[in-house]
Amino acid sequence: MPEVKIIAKNFMDMVASLPAMKLDKLYDNAFICEAILRSLPPLAKKYVLQMLYIDSPITAKSIEVWVLPDGYSKHRVAIDRLIQLRVFTETVDRRKETTYKINPTFQTNLQKLLTHGEVLPREPMPSNITVRLPSVEDLDVYAIGQWECFLLQLISSSSAQAERPSNISSSMMKVFQRGLLSQRDKEAPRLTESGFQFLLMDINAQLWYIIREYISNSEERGVDPADLISFLLELSFHVTGEAYNSNTLTEVQRNTIKDLADLGLVKLQQGRKESWFIPTKLATNLSVSLTDSASRKQGFVVVETNFRLYAYSTSKLHCEILRLFSRVEYQLPNLIVGAITKESLYNAFENGITADQIISFLQQNAHPRVAERIPTVPENVTDQIRLWESDLNRVEMTPAHYYDEFPSREIFEAACDHAREWNGLLWEDSKRMRLVVKAEIHIHMREHLRGQKQ
Repeated sequence: MPEVKIIAKNFMDMVASLPAMKLDKLYDNAFICEAILRSLPPLAKKYVLQMLYIDSPITAKSIEVWVLPDGYSKHRVAIDRLIQLRVFTETVDRRKETTYKINPTFQTNLQKLLTHGEVLPREPMPSNITVRLPSVEDLDVYAIGQWECFLLQLISSSSAQAERPSNISSSMMKVFQRGLLSQRDKEAPRLTESGFQFLLMDINAQLWYIIREYISNSEERGVDPADLISFLLELSFHVTGEAYNSNTLTEVQRNTIKDLADLGLVKLQQGRKESWFIPTKLATNLSVSLTDSASRKQGFVVVETNFRLYAYSTSKLHCEILRLFSRVEYQLPNLIVGAITKESLYNAFENGITADQIISFLQQNAHPRVAERIPTVPENVTDQIRLWESDLNRVEMTPAHYYDEFPSREIFEAACDHAREWNGLLWEDSKRMRLVVKAEIHIHMREHLRGQKQ
């Protein structure tokens, strides 16, 4: 994906940003220790495993001996990551010698993991209690359907024409809309620049953004962020498609599960006496890094050299996303036909979507029949999209004031120097003694010139 203003961090970035006390508290949970180990760079994993049964501090020079000469940059990345996550504590003594020691709680939990093996957070419910459970394929369809419903509500919040899906809790929608929707007095909500960018991100990047916001705003709901991260990471160790008893959850966790069901991370079911939740792949991928979880999905878009666009999809969400930057002409049960026009792209650019984001979306969602081509999107189309974007950026308007007819060259040069001091000089013509300055320094220039006349 191209660089966007929205940063979708993964769990380990959020864990690293926690205060030291909360981070140390998290390591009381063995599942978080295992998730941290999984997320580390390969060299960092090696350091942890080599120091796992060493209780005394190790000098930095001793660790550097383990590294090949051409691997020093990777060594620094590994050490910095371990220190950020407080897996290693760094100490510098009076002789300015640096030593590293593994976090004792983290160390103890990993030793137990290696000795006794992995233990599930909670046992699945027996099949004689649960009703017929959905297959993994059915869960995937459910998860994508819930996520699309969620995104359609964002679009429908800014469009009176779109149907308004239900079943999304108000607490989650408030978190979701923050920064993505803006609303003025007595006006309908509309997508912000970040909101348009968000819709063009892939599903994993979107999910990380939502989870990050959900955690960041947890204290407003009276929930400790560290407890929420702990539960979400614990959830990622459950088995996809298995049923887990809801009675094993605390009250805060039960409320969280309801919100996660709205997103498609879990499916809730009710039996005669018991209720349970079933994790989907979206939940079990939470502890994986953003890049690792962004697997290649089935594409659906074909772009032709005449700027015609064909999307083989039954999804209403796909149709609404395509409307962001193209003119949708008609929609059949399994086909959306449209065109990329100058007017539709100008509308997208005005909403904060960039040419690179549009091109990247078309490339990542290319239909399998064209995905293997090089390029997947015709070059004349990508070049024209970038040219139309550059048309809007060709001229930049800056309010300014023009000065001429200076009585002497000394006064002209002094005026130029004064404008430079205020960082407001836009243009000068030394030969004809003319200059242009920014409008905001006009008052200062006028006072300066009056002082010169006196």
